[in-house]
Amino acid sequence: MLRFMTAGESHGPALIGLIEAFPAGLELSIDAIDRELTRRRQGYGRSRRMRLEQDRAIILSGLRRGRTIGSPIAIMIENRDRRPEMTAGRLTSGASHRPITIPRPGHADLAGAIKFATSDVADVLERASARETAVRVACGAVARQLLDHFGIRIVSHTIAIGSVGIGRKRHTFEEIVIAADGSPVRCVEAAAAARMVRAIQAAKKDKDSLGGIFEVRATGLPIGLGSNAQWYTRLDGALAAAIMSIPSVKGVEIGEGFSCSRRRGSLVHDAVYYDPRQSGGPAKGLFRKSNAAGGLEGGMTNGAEIVLRAACKPIATLRDPLATIDLTAKTPVRAMVTRADVCIVPAAGVVGEAMTAMVLASAFTDVFGGDSLHQMEENVRSYRQREL
Repeated sequence: MLRFMTAGESHGPALIGLIEAFPAGLELSIDAIDRELTRRRQGYGRSRRMRLEQDRAIILSGLRRGRTIGSPIAIMIENRDRRPEMTAGRLTSGASHRPITIPRPGHADLAGAIKFATSDVADVLERASARETAVRVACGAVARQLLDHFGIRIVSHTIAIGSVGIGRKRHTFEEIVIAADGSPVRCVEAAAAARMVRAIQAAKKDKDSLGGIFEVRATGLPIGLGSNAQWYTRLDGALAAAIMSIPSVKGVEIGEGFSCSRRRGSLVHDAVYYDPRQSGGPAKGLFRKSNAAGGLEGGMTNGAEIVLRAACKPIATLRDPLATIDLTAKTPVRAMVTRADVCIVPAAGVVGEAMTAMVLASAFTDVFGGDSLHQMEENVRSYRQREL
């Protein structure tokens, strides 16, 4: 099974990603990985650290002459912003460190301190930091190159920041591809994007933060990825878990998810049609005219676009901090103030693309075999005939 793991802390020497069971024979572009890392650093409302970190992927294993060889792929991203206590396995002579004993409401600080039996929440926050998502994006960029080879594309855009949302309910995949990355908040509607920027400015002035909603789309998928056989093989569950694992995400919707609950079945389920020819062109085969299901039925892809939406809470670090408790003195204090973003929603969409790519690539290799690209190509050609 294709899967990935990450290691590293926010202010440690580096972040590491390890991808297992990736097929041999794919020509991998390091530049394409770096482009995804650049996209993650952008977005109005990010902190000064995004200007400091110039993330570049260093491939440590799994490639030879630019092609994957079937062994684990190890990726390293060096941190420029390092702290002495995080860069050495043991304290060096003269080194000192003041423990951080003040947890921030809304962050992993308090729960992690109790879990790992420490009063120094730095032990928790260094790993819990969203900085870790940089290496997720690098791993996702590898996965999406495999998906690209088979005509599967992924895109994301911002549909709301705070109370400011887009006007149209649905934009086409190509509209998002063309417009999203050209916007400071990755919103395809210029007027809505301007209002989002003003909302972020207002939150920053008030020493506050803002959340919002991003949407991820995936197109070109064959019918039948995932399985209905067990709860843990259902693709909708895997995708929801992957998106939910992104720091600050508190809700995930697939297709018309919540609004479907308020309508009758005749207005929700996507009727199936068949067209052997499309305007004299190639066979169209099975298709839908609507996509309330978001491309997933019974835990499997149904051939339509996958549509995922994620609700992000405002980040927990505030310049006007909330009340909390010092874990050592047990006295009331205000939460610590550190350098932080005001709004991470545009960047979170890029992370959402990466997590979606990893889950879909894993499901793709489960169905079509993952030892070599050549083997997968043969299996995909045979399988695709079923859809016609």
